[in-house]
Amino acid sequence: MNRHSDALSVTFAALADPTRRAMLLRLSQGEVSVSALAEPFQMSLPAATKHLRVLERAGLVQKSRDAQRRPCRINAEPLKQATDWMAQYRQFWEGSLDRLDAYLQQLQAVEKAQNSAAQTLTEKPSVKVTPATNITDSPAFKTVAKKAGKQKHITSKSTPRRKSP
Repeated sequence: MNRHSDALSVTFAALADPTRRAMLLRLSQGEVSVSALAEPFQMSLPAATKHLRVLERAGLVQKSRDAQRRPCRINAEPLKQATDWMAQYRQFWEGSLDRLDAYLQQLQAVEKAQNSAAQTLTEKPSVKVTPATNITDSPAFKTVAKKAGKQKHITSKSTPRRKSP
């Protein structure tokens, strides 16, 4: 009893074995006999025949009779059906991944803008502001007071003194 009910399942089951995939690769180069096909795999002829039977049931390989030879050739139709089936899912996933990529780029742009704004708010001012404990101790006050004192001194000298009566 075949545990695979449809042709596509049979094709994928046949392709599941690496030896059978390698046999198909060899057959893609052209027609070859069963014994020549078994040779590179260092397996017995009955073992190679079992693999070929699975490939034949899936429709991937066709055997013909040529006198005493039994050349095998690849049949690409089941591979095309499998490829077409997978293409539907490839389109779905590519579209989904493209949308996910666009969404992630949007998130990165928003995050970058938020980080930039947060950094601007937390930056220290470029002018150093130090609170004065006593305003008369500040250098600016001392400079202004000094200038004001000189002006008073000059003003008082230039004004004649009054004599008291």
